[in-house]
Amino acid sequence: MLDALGYATHAAKAPLSPYKFQRRDPRARDIVIDIKYCGICHSDIHQARDEWGRANFPMVPGHEITGVVTQVGAKVTKYKVGDKVGVGCFVDSCRVCDCCKKGFEQFCSNGASFTYNGLEQDKKTPTMGGYSTVLTVDEDYALRIPANLPLAAAAPLLCAGITTYSPLNRWKAGPGKKVAMIGLGGLGHMGVKIAHAMGAEVTVLSHSPKKEADAKRLGADHFYATADPEIFASLQGAFDLILCTVSTGIDWNQYLNLLKIDGAMVLLGIPDKDVPVGARSLIMGRRILTGSLIGGISETQEMLDFCGKHNITSDIELISADKINEAYDRVMKSDVRYRFVIDIATLKAA
Repeated sequence: MLDALGYATHAAKAPLSPYKFQRRDPRARDIVIDIKYCGICHSDIHQARDEWGRANFPMVPGHEITGVVTQVGAKVTKYKVGDKVGVGCFVDSCRVCDCCKKGFEQFCSNGASFTYNGLEQDKKTPTMGGYSTVLTVDEDYALRIPANLPLAAAAPLLCAGITTYSPLNRWKAGPGKKVAMIGLGGLGHMGVKIAHAMGAEVTVLSHSPKKEADAKRLGADHFYATADPEIFASLQGAFDLILCTVSTGIDWNQYLNLLKIDGAMVLLGIPDKDVPVGARSLIMGRRILTGSLIGGISETQEMLDFCGKHNITSDIELISADKINEAYDRVMKSDVRYRFVIDIATLKAA
C-alpha cells in the first residue's frame, strides 16, 4: 500500500484538516500519480458540508487533479514515468453498459466510481480525492495534459473546463452562433474562454456589473447586468445557446425567452430548490431546456487538446493547503477570480 497525506473533513460542516490514509499499490494497468495541484470546485463544498445528503466520512474532496506519473503497472501502454496527467470527476466505471461503451462513462448505468465520496467498482472501497499527495488510477481513466499548459492553471479544466466544453461542443457553438453565459464564476469564465475560441459571439449575463471588464478580457463580446429588467425585453430571441452556470434559483422562464426558435438553454448548476418552468416559455419558441454533466473520458481528452491548441487555462488563485477552509468560505462569498487551486507541495510539507 502507498502512504498518502490528504486534507479531510470528518463530519458535515466540520473544518478540513490533515489526514493520513493509504492508496492501493498499482495493479497491472494502473499508474501512480504524484499530485501537484488540485482545484476547489463548488461541488466539493456541497459534499464536504453534506448539502446533497449523501456524504460519507472521512472525506478527502477534490476532482480537478494534475500531477506527474511516478509508477506504471506491467501492462500500462498509454503513459510512462514523468508524463503530465490529470484526473477528473470519476476514476472508474463498469465499462460494459451502453453508456460506457458509447464513451459516456459519467452516466454509467451501473454507477461510475466518482473520484471522492464514492465507491470503487467493488462497491466497497471508498474513493478519496485530490486534496492529497498521491493517487493510484487505471490508465484508461487518466488524461494527458498538453505540454504547453501549466499544471496549476490546467487543474480546473478537469471539471470546470469539461463541464462547459461538453454542451458547447454538443450544441455546436462556433462562427455564426450567439452564445450567452449566465454567471461569470468558475464555470462561466471557462465557458467564455472556450466559446470565444470556438468562434461564437459571446455574451455574459451577470447580476454583478463589476464583472464587465473581466468578461471582455476573457473574450466576451457583450455584457449585460441582469439587475436591469429592461435587459430581458431588449434581448428577446437573441441567442442560439445559453449556458446557465449558476446554482441560485433564478427565473428560468425569463432566460428561456431570450432564445431564438429552436434555441437551447443548458443547466449546469443545481439550485437548492426546484425552479418552476412555464410551458409557454418553451412552446412559443420551440425552445429546449436541458442539462449537462461533465463529459466522458474521450471528450475530456478532446477538451484538453482543444485547450492546449488555443492555450486556454483557468484564471486561478494558488493557495497553500492550510488555506482550504478559508477558501471554502470565500467561494461561498464569490470572493475568487476565478478558481482556487491547492499547491499540494504545501500539504507534503505540513
